[in-house]
Amino acid sequence: MKRVYNFSAGPSCLPEEVLKECADEMLDYNGTGQSVMEMSHRSKDYKPIIEGCEKKVRKLMNVPDNYTILFLQGGASTQFAMVPMNLGVKKGKAAYVNTGIWASKAIKEAQKFVDVDVIASSEDRNFSYIPKLEKISGDYDYVYVCFNNTIKGTHFEYIPDTGDIPLVADISSCILSEPLDVTKFGILFAGAQKNLAPAGVTLVIIRNDLITGAPLKGTPTMLNYKTHADEMSMYNTPPCYAVYVMGKVLDWIEKNGGAEGMKKRNYAKAQLFYDYLDNSKFYRSTVEKGSRSIMNIPFLTKETDAEKAEAINKKFVSEAAAQGMVNLAGHRTVGGMRASIYNAMPIEGVQKLIAFMEKFAKENF
Repeated sequence: MKRVYNFSAGPSCLPEEVLKECADEMLDYNGTGQSVMEMSHRSKDYKPIIEGCEKKVRKLMNVPDNYTILFLQGGASTQFAMVPMNLGVKKGKAAYVNTGIWASKAIKEAQKFVDVDVIASSEDRNFSYIPKLEKISGDYDYVYVCFNNTIKGTHFEYIPDTGDIPLVADISSCILSEPLDVTKFGILFAGAQKNLAPAGVTLVIIRNDLITGAPLKGTPTMLNYKTHADEMSMYNTPPCYAVYVMGKVLDWIEKNGGAEGMKKRNYAKAQLFYDYLDNSKFYRSTVEKGSRSIMNIPFLTKETDAEKAEAINKKFVSEAAAQGMVNLAGHRTVGGMRASIYNAMPIEGVQKLIAFMEKFAKENF
């Protein structure tokens, strides 16, 4: 069977050479006679895998020694609760920037534990832009942003200056897509299933002074960052296989130029796609310039009749799939189509999609 170009927002495509390496080692990892899938997480064979993965993250993201790297479970959605439970202990108050569905979900979760100030929102224009908040101050335990919005296709092109207030960012859909200054943040977290690994592991990078061991009263043991930091992500069984694959993906990223190499690769793909959309008579981007994601690109046809547009969209997605380009349906809150072009998506996939879009437009408009 021929491989397709997978434009899914997540779980998403992985580098083909990584998949082949994992397949080769499926029955016998490193001469152990067993798969990593069945390996004890406390064995001498698994320990180098998780420790090696931690070292690779630290190297590729330039993570300083005063930050701890954790491999957790529960996805980014569990971090929506862990962050306020662990950080919202002094003032009981946090600032959030609402830039879309995932930020909105984080806000609703945080409101169960702390007072939340939504200090800025792009809801007024259907989350099609990132508000400008270069300097943030106030009586807050932390400031929270979703750095890249998978559904709406927006991205922070700047890092807000929060002074002494810890800045927390969900970077699930943009981690290692380009360099990021970790020292500007108190906590970074990412569900790995978009750019790093299969679903199951959540990467957390947390500044050590924020691991207090004194979260809000009633915080479960498993939602206390210190629980996992003290045990080096081994308090309970970690997502062993996902961590193993992450290590392979990190090797691939380093081999292809690290974060700088990914930036060059990703900006070339995104620029090609946005240039096409901006000059097309048949398609348009849904995101304002200056806020556009290089990972997730929603787009609409210029059909204005809602019923006709829906029919055109379904036809587009179906015919694209028949041509080997899958998972292009847009999220229901945006409509149209969405192409997620994460690190592992080669530029040939974008070129093929654009060629299909041009042909489809000529045949349907």
